Amino acid sequence: MDEDVLTTLKILIIGESGVGKSSLLLRFTDDTFDPELAATIGVDFKVKTISVDGNKAKLAIWVTLHWQTENFFLKGQIGFSPALKWPIWQYDTAGQERFRTLTPSYYRGAQGVILVYDVTRRDTFVKLDNWLNELETYCTRNDIVNMLVGNKIDKENREVDRNEGLKFARKHSMLFIEASAKTCDGVQCAFEELVEKIIQTPGLWESENQNKGVKLSHREEGQGGGACGGYCSVL
Repeated sequence: MDEDVLTTLKILIIGESGVGKSSLLLRFTDDTFDPELAATIGVDFKVKTISVDGNKAKLAIWVTLHWQTENFFLKGQIGFSPALKWPIWQYDTAGQERFRTLTPSYYRGAQGVILVYDVTRRDTFVKLDNWLNELETYCTRNDIVNMLVGNKIDKENREVDRNEGLKFARKHSMLFIEASAKTCDGVQCAFEELVEKIIQTPGLWESENQNKGVKLSHREEGQGGGACGGYCSVL
């Protein structure tokens, strides 16, 4: 039962194809990494309960797909992803390649968003503004907490410097961290810092728990600032 859970939070993971969104999800929820993980077809969804500063929160985490064509139709199921426990579907595509979201309703009601880019692919960093514009268009909350994650820091062919990511995050009032789904560096921290910031923004979740008698726990005096010992930058 969930009597001791403070709240349930909807968390989205967005970003360009191939930046490692599903890999971050699987590393956080199942502590697994599959270097051969195929591109997401549809939506990945996982649930995990974590405790941050003595407060338990159930996270409903969504990873979306951006269709890369104007026109597409479903041919049928061609396999099953054991890692994601999700069927793999085959699509025939035609027309000019473009990016568009699966559905605007994906953003509805989200309290936190993790925007991911690949530090070894500058094009995924350059397109971050497009994602923020989409988020602003479809998100139903003005106080949603956003975190920028530079993934794949385990690779040597870096194209985006850490300071560039930090500068972008500060410009847009986002949390920021660099991470690697492969080595696990920064992954747990990213989610914990995001949840901590959401819980510190009562308007994001309290209205859903007014009649449940929940009580927010506070960090005891003397504890450090942040769930990850300062690994993340709270901006």
